[in-house]
Amino acid sequence: MGGEFQIMARKLTILDLQEKKRRGEPITMLTGYDYPTALLEDRAGVDIILVGDSLGMTVLGMESTLPVTMDIMVTMSRAVTRAVKRAFVVGDMPYMSYQTGKRDAIINAGRLMQEAGVDCVKLEGGVEMAETVEALTKATIPVMGHIGLTPQSMSQLGGFRAQGRDAKAAKALLDDALALESAGACMILLEGIPPEVGQAITERCSVPIIGIGAGPHCDGQLLIVHDMLGFFDKFTPKFVKKYADMNVIITEAIGRYIDDVFAGRFPGPEHCYAMKEGELEKFRELLDRT
Repeated sequence: MGGEFQIMARKLTILDLQEKKRRGEPITMLTGYDYPTALLEDRAGVDIILVGDSLGMTVLGMESTLPVTMDIMVTMSRAVTRAVKRAFVVGDMPYMSYQTGKRDAIINAGRLMQEAGVDCVKLEGGVEMAETVEALTKATIPVMGHIGLTPQSMSQLGGFRAQGRDAKAAKALLDDALALESAGACMILLEGIPPEVGQAITERCSVPIIGIGAGPHCDGQLLIVHDMLGFFDKFTPKFVKKYADMNVIITEAIGRYIDDVFAGRFPGPEHCYAMKEGELEKFRELLDRT
């Protein structure tokens, strides 16, 4: 099992996460894109599972998150919610599912809530998205904001680059966070920003602040599960800590399987089904007649 804080049998709610912030109790968050991974994360005691549009790169082999569609997000999110008994599940709003207007945002977020069964949706953007967050909240859809390094805006940002590294940009991020909170966001994700900026936002916001590459002072931490387990090796962000190298483990296992098949070690007698008693002799008699 995980740390001492995670043991709860019932489903976590946003009120539980807000209470964790009030008590200064760390919040754990991982991405999860499928049933078996979500099942393991939930059993281990992760507080929040994010069905991120990062699945476009980590699972579907896309070059970025931009080609991910609502249909993909609904399908993958539903697989995760089928597995989860305790964790709070957040579904990502993919590119152009909410930037085109409040009505589109409500319809698409509603799909994630109604069809996929997520507990909350996440969208990227700060001050410019405050009205959309407010509209979603009024439509009874909980929203997690996402500011800093926002992958859907990577073309505008000039690639995957850390944000808020000068005073003016750092203050703009604080303004973004406060605008999202004021609009009704129930949580905010900070990505790729200096720890001092993460600390300032965490101290000034009353909602839980989760960091991914935002330093140790946030209320909680997020990692991409494929990064921490060593599945995704195209690039490794500075903020990633690898807890296993599953690429090596799985490749070696597949190699042993291939060797066993070629050597005739697999399948062995223990992997084979026996015929019913007395039926083998009857079968051989039938073969002799043909």
